Formats: sequence, C-alpha cells, structure tokens
Amino acid sequence: MSTPTSPQTLLSTVQRFKAHALPTSDAHPFSPSAEASCTMLANLIQTAGQLSSSLDSYLTVPLTNPKLVSLLRQQASISQTLHASNQNIQQTIDALRKRPRTNYGEDIPVEPTAIVGWCIERLESWAKSVGMETYKEDGREAGMLLAGRVLVMEVEFAINREDALNPKLDVASVKTSYAIPNSESGSVSLDTFLARTIQDFCNELKKPEEVRDPREVAKLGAGVLNQLRYLIMLDQLAARKDDGGVRWFVDIDQMCSILENFSKSEAEAVASSLAVERAPLDIYLLRSHALPLPYLVSPSITFLVYLSPQVYLSLKTSTAASLFKSDEAKLPSLDIPFDQLRSCLSTPRKGATLATLLLTPLNDSQLFPASLSMTSLISRPTFPLVPSGLELEHVFPQMAELTSESDAQHVWVLDFTHGGKSPGVVVSQSRLREMELVVHPLSGMDTMGMGMMSFGTGSWVALLLNPSNPVSSERYTAVYRSPTSRHPPLQLRLTLPEEPGFLLGKVPVHSMKEVWGILEVVREQCWLNEILLSCHWTTEGITKDADLVAVDETDATEDELQAVLTGSMAPRKIPVNVSLPERPDPLFDPTLDTISIPPVDRRTRILMTCPERPPISGVVEITVAYDETKSRGVSVELSGAMGCELNSDTLEEIARRGGAFGLAGRVWASSRGV
Repeated sequence: MSTPTSPQTLLSTVQRFKAHALPTSDAHPFSPSAEASCTMLANLIQTAGQLSSSLDSYLTVPLTNPKLVSLLRQQASISQTLHASNQNIQQTIDALRKRPRTNYGEDIPVEPTAIVGWCIERLESWAKSVGMETYKEDGREAGMLLAGRVLVMEVEFAINREDALNPKLDVASVKTSYAIPNSESGSVSLDTFLARTIQDFCNELKKPEEVRDPREVAKLGAGVLNQLRYLIMLDQLAARKDDGGVRWFVDIDQMCSILENFSKSEAEAVASSLAVERAPLDIYLLRSHALPLPYLVSPSITFLVYLSPQVYLSLKTSTAASLFKSDEAKLPSLDIPFDQLRSCLSTPRKGATLATLLLTPLNDSQLFPASLSMTSLISRPTFPLVPSGLELEHVFPQMAELTSESDAQHVWVLDFTHGGKSPGVVVSQSRLREMELVVHPLSGMDTMGMGMMSFGTGSWVALLLNPSNPVSSERYTAVYRSPTSRHPPLQLRLTLPEEPGFLLGKVPVHSMKEVWGILEVVREQCWLNEILLSCHWTTEGITKDADLVAVDETDATEDELQAVLTGSMAPRKIPVNVSLPERPDPLFDPTLDTISIPPVDRRTRILMTCPERPPISGVVEITVAYDETKSRGVSVELSGAMGCELNSDTLEEIARRGGAFGLAGRVWASSRGV
C-alpha cells in the first residue's frame, strides 16, 4: 500500500531548501559538486517565483471569518512543528553522509586455511555487485572468468601450499578481451594494472595476523571494487549500438603512446639544454607539459603536474643507478626511475600535484557545452620546447545522444581530488577564469572585468595558508633561518593580494589540448603555492616562541657602535617585504583597445624588498618569476644590492631548490663578502 502524499504548501516548498545546506564557498564551475549546486540554485529561483505568485493570490482572498483564521493558524503551527522535526532528521542524515567514511575493517577468517577461498569469494562478490557475470570451471579453484556485455576478464591465481596450515594466494595473471567480432585484443597495460591492484589486496592478507591490518585490507578491497565499477561503466558505453565499441577501452592506450613519445621529445630537449644525460624531473615539470603516468591509480591516465623541491629531493636521494630498467628506453629519460616514481605517487602525497583523466556520469545539468573547436583566446597550451606539439590533437570519445531517459550523459574530467581523498588545489580567481576560457573560450564575454575582492571572501593566499579562517588577516609574517647560519634570520612580511581563491576539484575537458592548457595554468599556481608553503606563516601580530629572535639586552660597546656606523655589524634580523604582483592580462581589461594590445609580462612572480646593507641607503628588489624559457624554469632578477657578486645562475639554482625566500639573505651575505 502506497503512502499518501501530502499536498504541497508554502511552508513545505520552503522546507525543501531549508533541509539542505545551500552551496557557499564551493559554488564555482570547477568544484566537485558544481552541477548539483547549479541545479539546486536553479530550483530555488524557480520556487521563489512560484512563492511570489502564490502570495499575490492570497491578497485577493477575504479572510473575515475569525474561526477560519484561527484554524489556519493552528494548522500552520502543527505543520511548522512537523517540518522542523523533518528538517532535524534530514540535517542529521546529511551530517552522517558527509563525515569521513568509517572503515571497520574486513571480516577476515580466523583460520589461515580459509583465507584463500575467502579472498576468491570476495573478488567474485565484488564483480557481481557491479553487474558482472562470474564463471568458474569445475575443479578449478584458482581461476575465474568475469564478464560484462563487452569486457571479458580472466583472472588466474597461484596457490602456494608449501605450508599446508598457511597457504598463500598470488595473482598469476589477468587477461582482458572484448566480446566483439574482429576487435583488438585486450590491453597489456590494463592487465598489469588490474593484476597489481588485486595483488596488493592479496599481499596484505598474506601478512601474519599480528601485523595484518583489517582496515588496510578493506581499503585495498574498496580499490579493487572501484576499478571494477569504472570498467563496467565503460562496458555499458561500449555496448551501445550507435556510439559504442571498443574505442571506450582502447582509446586510452592509443593516447598513451602519443603522449609518451611527445614527453620523451620534451625530456630530450630539457636534457640537451642542460648538457646532461637525463633531464631532472623538477626542471622537466617546470619547462615541459605534465608527465603522463598511465594506469597509476585508475584504468586511465594520471598526469604529474608539479613536485615540490622537498619531494623531488627525497626521491633524488633514494635513487640508485640499479633502479633504472632497460624497458624504460621508450619512456622519457628522467633522473628518477619510473618504478620509484609510481610507487611514491600511488597514494596522495603532500607536495605532489596529480590530475587524473576520468570518465564520469553526469546526473545533473551540464554547465559547459561541447567543445567549440576554436583556438583559445589566451594562447594555451604553448609548446616552447617541441613546437611540433601544436599539431598533436586527440579528442576523447563522446556519446552521440541519449537513447532513453534512464541513460546518463558522461563527461571527461580532470580530477585533482585523488578520487575525493583531498580537497583539491587552491587557485586564484584569475587562474580559474583562465581555465574557464580554455574549456569554453566564449564563456562570459560580457563580464571580463575581474573587479576587486568582494566583502568577506578573503584572499586566495589566506585560503592556502590558513584554510580554517581565510578571512583572518591582510598580512602574514614568518621567520626564515639559514640552515648554515650564513646570514641573520629574515623577518618576512607577506601582503596578501586582494583576489579571492577557490578549491579546484574537477574540470570538464573534451580534448588533449584542453588538458594541456588546464595543466599549464595549474602548474604555475602550484609553483607559487609550494613556494609560499615552504615557510610557516602566522597572522601578523601573533608571534610564536619559535619565531622570536633573541634580543641582546647588554649595553652596547664602542666597538659595536663603530661597527654600526661602518655597516660591518650583523643585524639581529633582516626585514623582507613579500608581495605577489598582479599579473596584467589584456583579455580581462575592458579599457584596452582590442585592435592594438601592447605586449605585457604575464609571468607569475614573487617580489621581495629589503634594505641595502648599511651604510648604503636604498632598497634591494628581488623578483623570482616562473619562466619556462629559462634553463631551470625560473628566473631571478636583482635590483640594487651593491657589492653582491652572485650571478643569475646561482640565484636561479637556489630558487629551484626551494630557497626563494632565502635569496635576500644570500644577497646580504654576498655583499658583505661572507
């Protein structure tokens, strides 16, 4: 028996929106919930119009009966109580859904002899839960066939029974194929990825009981389930009549071959400019395009966008010559082995920015239309190292049209959240606008003027440095100390730019050129973010004990006074003002003549100013800029600093290795001949 539905009232209509929190800071086109937020806001606008019409109609109703008015008030009071109760229940449910997923661990059998069969049964249950058929041959315990409508996956296990009381299970092979006549054979890379994913689950189970972590087993099992769920989504698309086919599976492999060859050419260009055999990975990422890492975390391509100097140094110090394999000859020649790089980046790591190309179903309205197939207005992507890259283009498979109401539109996205494990990348509003123009060049042509920061939004730098309270202060301070005590501590004072920021989650893309254009913008933002995060910043006026510089309270001597007059006395600290100059962009300036646009310097820069060495008066200006045309991907310009003998190569090398904020101290030491 169906439950009767109550008629909608003014109160129940409003209650639908009060029960759910409306989007606030995450309401931008590239947030993970952008489509859902847009749909909710559209419904709210429509409901507001309906409420206005309904309230106008009540004005014409004569309410002269006191008893009727009393009954209406009583009904409204009862309805309000019911709606308040429903709202509390709904808010509680939403809070429980939004909390981090609780992992109670897998219910692993106590008897070691039962683990092998239990592991195979778990794989079978995961396959059935996503809609795959499972088959086992009679008498074969260690083999299983998983089949969708197009995809066929054969999994072979190897059981080691040397210890009869504690058998071990390993993945012998995984082989994929497609149930389409005259189709290509399965992907070897996909087979290897699936075998590795299942093997990780088996490896955790093989550990002794006192070492094995049931929660880690559950986490690895969820990873296997997610990969099967993604493959069955591709399987359903491949089974479509008009726009199906194995292209939904083989397109990734075809694109990987093109990307790896192009990345190899860029790596050779970087190595040639530095006169080294293998290109340094950090310089490669600054000067080239993002490094493709196929089948790293999903049956797709993951791009390594940026590595912080700390992460690169940790990889470099643990690299041995024996780790380089002969089969890497077809890959870009880098100074970090690919096996080591993949092992390091298989899980989210602080200081490493990754973007994964994924196909996702779209349940709400699509914010961006299909690609316009026109040149981007901001000249992205660029190909300074290998100009032939301009000719490379690869459009991702698209659905022709929806054949039924139950079908969902699917879109390709660049995911910066590691599958929801991280909030995303902090980006400024201007760079978010650049990415929008890459995806849809004609979007918002009537509102190009960016304007100033709106009230209460905070600066994007505050969102980066103090995400819990991004509207806390206009300035931040930090103390930079030389690891070798080569110069006095630097008192850094950062003035925040008046530009809001957002968390970049997912960006819809249609082609490889759009991917490259998006990742170029993100790369520059990450370079700036990691430099800012290299120091521990605090709100101006709040100083911690670790940031205090010791004060000498003894009386000054004649020698110290003479040293002050001659400029030979080292100060207790050197004040350094740090600012982030706004990047001029004619595209966002409606006052410029569109016919004759003057050339402008749009490089991402950090400007630092400090006083000259006494007794010289004046100011030293140090500009650190991201510049992919330089041999190290960064340029340093020095103004003032009389007596400093540091050349640009030395300063650029210091900035490359994460010492950008220490340049003022290096300049001070050099001018004193230290």
